[in-house]
Amino acid sequence: MTRKLVDVSAAVLLAPDGRYLLGQRGADTVYAGYWEFPGGKVERGETPAQALCRELEEELGIHVTQLRPWLRREHVYEHAHVRLHFFEVSAWEGELSAKVHAALDWVRSDGPAPEPMLPANGPILKALRLPRLMGITHAAQLGIAAQLAALDAALEAGLRLVQVREAALDPERREGFAREVVRRVEACGGLVLINDDPALARRVGAHGVHLPTRSLMTLRERPDCSWVGASCHARAELEHAARLGLDYALLGPLAPTASHPGAAGIGWARFSEQASGLPMPVLALGGLAATDMDTARNAGAHGIAAIRGAWAQTHNGQGPGVR
Repeated sequence: MTRKLVDVSAAVLLAPDGRYLLGQRGADTVYAGYWEFPGGKVERGETPAQALCRELEEELGIHVTQLRPWLRREHVYEHAHVRLHFFEVSAWEGELSAKVHAALDWVRSDGPAPEPMLPANGPILKALRLPRLMGITHAAQLGIAAQLAALDAALEAGLRLVQVREAALDPERREGFAREVVRRVEACGGLVLINDDPALARRVGAHGVHLPTRSLMTLRERPDCSWVGASCHARAELEHAARLGLDYALLGPLAPTASHPGAAGIGWARFSEQASGLPMPVLALGGLAATDMDTARNAGAHGIAAIRGAWAQTHNGQGPGVR
């Protein structure tokens, strides 16, 4: 049976410590007792952002002063086919109150969520666990000892997402380096992805694999790893990653980089255009550093990924709890 597509706006309200808000549906609603992100139906003549601001005033009694577009997902329930427009809301005026929900709960991104959750929200909870800053290793250029020292400093400052990208190292040194990265990052509760080598990721106990574009475009199903992401340079590649159900994508380069000095960057306007309306988080890549985080997120990015920029400066506030 074909169901009419209904647009719904949903808010990820973010507290300064990185927690997000969930509401429990009331007893007189469909899916009574289930937990959800606050929001509601987009009415005729409204944009999704306008609808969200109206809904949050009606449901929570707050006036939104800052919101950013984030993800868009579709889900078919028994009673409706919904297209969910998720926004990050990090600033508002007024005191939160449960005007329509049975209860409200602030949840840590690295902790358990209350149950039961609405079925459409499982991938959203996983996306919220993805840290905002990815550091991409270049031990072949820095030297293994120097890279590990830089990793330790970055972990101390809050980095929690690392991609091991070391094709220039010989296999034995690459595996030994990857094992050491996994050991150090896991001790801090972070995630490690291995570039283009699922077998190595499994051997060293990494959390998943990161696919270069050439590998992404040959796949017809998602690799069997807990976390899978990919590098993309065009909308068609991002859409292919979405069809495979990947957990995130990198998009760039935003600006010329030392590794590709002759390549023109796509800039923030083009990034926003290509990354909008996707079901998984997109991180901006290319000539960026932690200081570009607000610019990236205002352009619709989940966060940023960097090679040199990840190891050259302090990352305080840029770990998983960053707003």
